[in-house]
Amino acid sequence: MMTEGKYDYIIIGAGSAGSVLANRLTENPATTVLVLENGGNDNSIMVRMPTALQYPMKTKRFNWGYLTEPEPRLNNRRMDLSRGKAIGGSSSINGMIYVRGNAGDYEKWEELGAKGWGYRDCLPYFKKSETCAYGEDMYRGGNGPIHTSNGNGMINPLYTAFIRAGAEAGYGISEDYNGYRQEGMCRMDMTVKNGVRCSTALAYLKPAMKRPNLTVLTHALVKRVLLEGKRAVGVEYIRNGKTEKVLAGREVILSAGSIGSPHILQLSGIGPVGVLKKAGIELRHELPGVGENFQDHLESVIQYEIKDPAISYNRKLGLISKFFIGARWVLFKSGLGATNHFESTGFIRTHAGRKYPNVQFHFLPMTIRYDATGGAEIPGYQIHFGVNNPYSRGWVRAKTPNPQDYPELQVNYMSDPRDVEEYRTAFKLTREIGMQPAFDPYRKREVDPGDGVQTDDEIDAWVRQHVEVAYHPTCSCKMGADDDPMAVVDTDCRVRGLEGLRVVDSSIFPTVPNGNTNGPTIMLAEKAADIIRGLPPLPASNAPYWLDPKWETRQRERNPVRKAAQE
Repeated sequence: MMTEGKYDYIIIGAGSAGSVLANRLTENPATTVLVLENGGNDNSIMVRMPTALQYPMKTKRFNWGYLTEPEPRLNNRRMDLSRGKAIGGSSSINGMIYVRGNAGDYEKWEELGAKGWGYRDCLPYFKKSETCAYGEDMYRGGNGPIHTSNGNGMINPLYTAFIRAGAEAGYGISEDYNGYRQEGMCRMDMTVKNGVRCSTALAYLKPAMKRPNLTVLTHALVKRVLLEGKRAVGVEYIRNGKTEKVLAGREVILSAGSIGSPHILQLSGIGPVGVLKKAGIELRHELPGVGENFQDHLESVIQYEIKDPAISYNRKLGLISKFFIGARWVLFKSGLGATNHFESTGFIRTHAGRKYPNVQFHFLPMTIRYDATGGAEIPGYQIHFGVNNPYSRGWVRAKTPNPQDYPELQVNYMSDPRDVEEYRTAFKLTREIGMQPAFDPYRKREVDPGDGVQTDDEIDAWVRQHVEVAYHPTCSCKMGADDDPMAVVDTDCRVRGLEGLRVVDSSIFPTVPNGNTNGPTIMLAEKAADIIRGLPPLPASNAPYWLDPKWETRQRERNPVRKAAQE
């Protein structure tokens, strides 16, 4: 391991993107790389065991603990923006759900100025990153570091009941939402390998740490990127209470995430003039888009009491059951400990005239919140739903020059009236699925929100009070065309107007994809690694993708078997 004060590349952040870059850049033994990570090691049974996903999210050791400012349209609640603080980053604390997004997301990226990032260009890198349990085909990878599977194979009958209910409501069935067709009901993929969380730390970084040309420093808090004129030449960071400097012979690469990356740019004097002046930071390079265009997903849960409590996994929440689940996982890496329990899903559109799905479901055969609080006293099941193409935009803005002071985070959830309307519609469509015949053998009653929420005003009020974040903050250093004044990076991930500085993480998404964001972040880093190394891009794919042939005139493929009892 190198200890000198100069490296070819300095990567800030060992998360979903930084781990990929560290691996790929050090494939060339002549290239030296330093990774600076503010968190520590990910060694914990609670990180490794898929079913224990809520525990690392609740610990300061693994979570930055970000909160938004009071969100005006959500009753001034401060919303949780958990981000991973360890090697593997958020891939070490997330729900392990693997969704690439819709092909149309990447077509939209190109339309917004991210040339070379269309679906045909991104699909080869999705494949490169993946080993799919179902086998390799023109969409799925067969030899990549990230392993994807369906957990326990939907052994609980409620998973298939949800898929049948969606079909009865008039939505189609997809054989693979990460393949030819996203729209419809489907089993759900997760990043789990042999019963263990497959984070980027496990898949990319730890194998690369055996190489002598890679150095990883944990517990290193970056203060700023060092600039000489308009060129990045190194990084200043704090470790063990001391301020250190390290130089980069080629480039500094920010992979600190959609909160960390814009914050570090601003701490370095790179960003909007007004934001830097207010924070007391000297302007080094004006770039108005840094920290703007901030986007995230929201989700809500409709919960049902079940007729037969023996079917619900609520019966497994007691200490004795947890002990046996944990013991089986420790010994065999199997059973309920080897799944995140989100094993079926669906993607639908709220209205005719929408070309691609904008609503995502996660089905769970128990009543419990994502953070393991609330609802567990009533045995049942729940449907998570969220609208994935928000119109609202927020910001990340440094408050002071001190890197230990968290930035101001304002997502402005529901600030655009179209988001309120779309969410209300998604609520009604979700409730309709929940009332389909497939659930008749199981459904006793809807317990949350229940009969007291019926009118549009009641729905909107319930959403404002109970909606939660889906932990997909993105887009705060967006990639765009040369004539876009708010684009922070170009299509090669280079920070505009500066040399030797790139951003490679989910902050450079032009828009948030239609799904969970870990898979797209890994893909982006794989593609960026080739760009940085000067390699030709992988050959573009000619794989087709499904689009409802009547999307302009219908919201679903056919009328539901039975309308919801509650409109």
